[in-house]
Amino acid sequence: MADRIATRAAYGKTLAALGEKYPFYVMDADLSGSTQTGVFAKKFPERFINCGIAEANMISTAAGIASTGVPVFCSSFAMFACGRAYEQIRNSVAYPRLNVKICASHAGITVGEDGPTHQYCEDMAVMRATPNMVVVNPADATETEAAIEAILKYDGPVYCRLGRFAVPVVFDPAT
Repeated sequence: MADRIATRAAYGKTLAALGEKYPFYVMDADLSGSTQTGVFAKKFPERFINCGIAEANMISTAAGIASTGVPVFCSSFAMFACGRAYEQIRNSVAYPRLNVKICASHAGITVGEDGPTHQYCEDMAVMRATPNMVVVNPADATETEAAIEAILKYDGPVYCRLGRFAVPVVFDPAT
C-alpha cells in the first residue's frame, strides 16, 4: 500500500465517525488543529471542550465528566498530556479507574521543528508504570481506527500514543 497517513489524522477522523454512534466527550488543550480533534469539534461542538493551555485542568475536568458515566477523550502533545498532567492522571484517573482516554500526539523525537522541549520519549514508560492504565500505540491509520473504537468500548483509563508525521498504511483496511 502506498498511502501515507498520520495516526493523529486517523484519530480525528475516527472520533468524528464514532460521534455519530456513541455518546462521549472530546477535550483538547488548545491544539485541536495539531491533534486533529478539531474534526470532531466541527461536527459535535456541544461535546467538545477546549481547555486552553491547561493540561492538568483538562485531565481533572475529564475525570469529573467520566465520573458521571460518560467516556472522555483528552488530547494534547505527549509532553504536555502526560508529562505536565501526570499527577492528575495518576490520582484522578488511573487509581479510580475512570473512563478517560488520553490520546497524545507528537510523541518521542518525531516532533521535528517543535524542538527538544516538545520531545517526550518517557511517555510509554511512565504510562506503562501507571496503575490500571492500558497503553496502546497503533502502527498506522488502519490500526488507529480500530484502536480508537476499541478504546471507546473499553471501560477504564487508556493512554494512546499518536504520531505527527504521515506513515505508511501497512495494514489492509478491508481485513
